[in-house]
Amino acid sequence: MMATQFAPNRYDSQREKLAAYFDGTAQKAWIDLTSTAKVSGIRATVRAGRDAMRAQLLGWLPEDLRRRDVLDAGCGTGSLSVEAACRGAVVTAIDVAQGLVDIAAERAPSYLGHGRIQWRVGDMLDPALGSFDHVVAMDSLIHYTLPDMVWALSALTRRCTGSILFTFAPYTPLLGAMHTVGKVFPRSDRSPAIVPIAESQLRAALSQFEGWEVRRSGRISSGFYKSHAMELVKI
Repeated sequence: MMATQFAPNRYDSQREKLAAYFDGTAQKAWIDLTSTAKVSGIRATVRAGRDAMRAQLLGWLPEDLRRRDVLDAGCGTGSLSVEAACRGAVVTAIDVAQGLVDIAAERAPSYLGHGRIQWRVGDMLDPALGSFDHVVAMDSLIHYTLPDMVWALSALTRRCTGSILFTFAPYTPLLGAMHTVGKVFPRSDRSPAIVPIAESQLRAALSQFEGWEVRRSGRISSGFYKSHAMELVKI
């Protein structure tokens, strides 16, 4: 209990740092990464990894999403939101970065079939967003510590009736060392650190969620992109 007692304050502080970063120095790079623009070899591996992760998460959602409410928690430039809406979902797509949401709205096709998207800027945990059949948080919790990630997921369970799909940065000795060095030698212009999480510790924490269980799980590794997805299902 003590580990998560002050999670709201830590979560809010980190969210503000992420908003400043993705609306600042990272905006142009992120827009290029999520487009067809030519990028460096390193960023190309990240783009390929993100494409594969998005496909995996969409594959865990029902093929027919008509009359389903989906929260895209950390929508970025909107690719997942658009694909879910094209399958009939009513999508609430929210991100902390105004600039990325603006690009997402510009890129979205005018016709989405039975689906529709409401673009929002703000906190994915805002209770005013309502409740959802499915929540997807792709690479939007990777900058939070284990206690804060678990706290955020717990908050999402109170607003979801079906499944929560999310990703985390899987702990490896290399990632752990990079994270430690980054904390010892911080730079003001460095992006918010990706926090490596041990899968066993995360599973142990999630096992305490009453009425929920982890089902599917899958890791994507593409060059510099390494991310692990889990599916939390209400039972």
